[in-house]
Amino acid sequence: MKTMIRGAVKLLFFVVFLGIMMMWIMVPTKVHKTKWLPKIRAKANPIYFGKQGAVILEFTFPVLFLAVLGCIYLHLGKKSNDKKSESSTDPKIVLSPWKRPALVKGPLGVVSWIELAFFTMFIALLIWSLGTYLQLGFAQITPKSSAKHGEEVWESKLHTLALRLGLIGNLCLAFLFFPVTRGSSILPLFGLTSESSIKYHIWLGHITMTFLTAHGLCYIIYWAAMNQLSEMVMWANAEVANIAGELALLAGLAMWATTFPQIRRKFFELFFYTHYLYIVFVIFFIFHVGIAYACIAIPNLYLFLIDRYLRFLQSRQNVRLLSSRLLPCETVELNFSKSPALQYNTTSIIFINVPSISKLQWHPFTITSNSNLEPEKLSIVIKKEGSWSQKIYQILSAPSTVDRLNVAVEGPYGPSSSTQFLRHDTLVMVSGGSGITPFFSIIREIIFLSTTMNRNTPKIILVSAFKNSADLTMLDLLLPITGSPSEISRVQLQIEAYITREKQQNTDNSKNLIRTIWFKPNVSDQSISAILGSNYWLWLGAIISCSFIIYLILMGIITRYYIYPIEHNTHKIFASASRTAICMLLICISIAITASAVVFKNKNRNAMEAKQIQNMDAPSPMTSPGSWFHNAELESFPQQTLVQATNVHYGARPDLKKILFECEGSSVGAFVSGPKQMRHDVATICASGLADNLHFESISFSW
Repeated sequence: MKTMIRGAVKLLFFVVFLGIMMMWIMVPTKVHKTKWLPKIRAKANPIYFGKQGAVILEFTFPVLFLAVLGCIYLHLGKKSNDKKSESSTDPKIVLSPWKRPALVKGPLGVVSWIELAFFTMFIALLIWSLGTYLQLGFAQITPKSSAKHGEEVWESKLHTLALRLGLIGNLCLAFLFFPVTRGSSILPLFGLTSESSIKYHIWLGHITMTFLTAHGLCYIIYWAAMNQLSEMVMWANAEVANIAGELALLAGLAMWATTFPQIRRKFFELFFYTHYLYIVFVIFFIFHVGIAYACIAIPNLYLFLIDRYLRFLQSRQNVRLLSSRLLPCETVELNFSKSPALQYNTTSIIFINVPSISKLQWHPFTITSNSNLEPEKLSIVIKKEGSWSQKIYQILSAPSTVDRLNVAVEGPYGPSSSTQFLRHDTLVMVSGGSGITPFFSIIREIIFLSTTMNRNTPKIILVSAFKNSADLTMLDLLLPITGSPSEISRVQLQIEAYITREKQQNTDNSKNLIRTIWFKPNVSDQSISAILGSNYWLWLGAIISCSFIIYLILMGIITRYYIYPIEHNTHKIFASASRTAICMLLICISIAITASAVVFKNKNRNAMEAKQIQNMDAPSPMTSPGSWFHNAELESFPQQTLVQATNVHYGARPDLKKILFECEGSSVGAFVSGPKQMRHDVATICASGLADNLHFESISFSW
């Protein structure tokens, strides 16, 4: 029964989604302007909502309705038995040929056929919209009509082009915030996660800024030709606020300039801090176009604001850091206390903030632990690479004993399913350096399924390339610090480790000691828990729907009893900036009231768990004698099993083509996480068509 309900909800979701896409296709046409729009405006009572009523009915409500449907679907899925393996008729298997890489090298990176198809359709929508707008606009321009406004024909066309470029920029802006809404209920229904969708945000950002920049330049040229440059500093009460648009464009250009890879990677902090200008960009953009027209782009921003406010509430508390393991390869494993009720899936990520280093910087890390195998602990691995991670390593590796480290978190965020890899017969996990960390959670999940659940699991071939032999100690993190199942030998695991810069094994074991640090609890510490409790999706749907209803009620009251009487009785136009400011304020108030109420409702349970943590005795300090892979004394049978499954190759690089082509089975999952060149190599092999059983999956991130 529940499966049928989920199917009906998903069907309704995609019906509404197709309706929204059809609406976007029809917006530039004459049919929409002369036939559809008047009917929509007739149904939206202007006495209560003004001009924005029609836009809310046409654009805002359908998208928020999709988000609520997504919450219902995901909530039902969470309650169902998600430990079942996927059947042969699973949509992901049917679509697997479309998920093969279509483009490997190029400005877009590795792009699958289905991504290329959607990208092409989106570009086609932009071309269709701009072409239709210009065709209808240019058809009305004649020498006679231009002369009435004191313009040449080319000046009238330039003015029309400038306006239409802005409309297309607004269309792109309507999709821009979907990929960066971490707790999105829409992305999972398309098989996406926020971290895997970052590249779509990058694509949309480039396209949006291209159109908006062209929009601004065309207007400047037009004003210069008409000797009306004074328009640049105009803020009209009832019309478009030009100066607000220019401020928004300047903020957007500042963000855009720092997003290119050459700048983002070398000056990450500059990119990070500059990106906070999105607040300035959004506020002045809405002031520029007015709240009525902004309602076209507001739905994705509305969902982002809810997500951002929930993240803010979660990040206000310190979390309990239990211990850390310092590896000789300058890598740190942090182990946090976690609420047993918090469940997350494999390859999930969590954002970390260390106030003693920077109160503003948040960095994403893959969760290496498994919520089934380790119900009360959450672990991440930090490799000493950037300036931020260097400072963390220096703090923890200092000779003096570190009693505690204040840490705040946001998340976890991850895929909606934890067993999507079970449809493969063999998993080939290719990693380079710290890229191995996303595979830890998958391997631990397979250990749990094969030992505790007695499930049939795929064979695992872990291919890891390291620079130095000290990096081999990363393999020590394959197992949790405590509680490893003794039946690990049931897991079909083969580890091929390649040391690229050394010809032979380093026998100096004094450099291979692993140091374990245990931290003392603090009264303010809390375990990591879901900000909305175990029924996260259900509560998120309630926040979206209730906050929007509250906004409509407040806006209706203010419009009916304050704005409408002024315009109706005095026949004056209520200032657009004032109306926009009121609406933005009401949106923020509605979201804050609803989200805070739900979080407060779940706070008592989290407080009880925090109290239990405070009463726990801290473990006695201990250290590990050394790495399992450097001839150290083996402490347990699981460790011995991992060492026996490992082959180390010195002075060599993995022959990925040979490894992948020799894999047997009807379905081989080729997972890759590492440098760009490695991802390209694996994608090229999978896209070659020489082996139909290879299915490419990149889980690297674009931060």
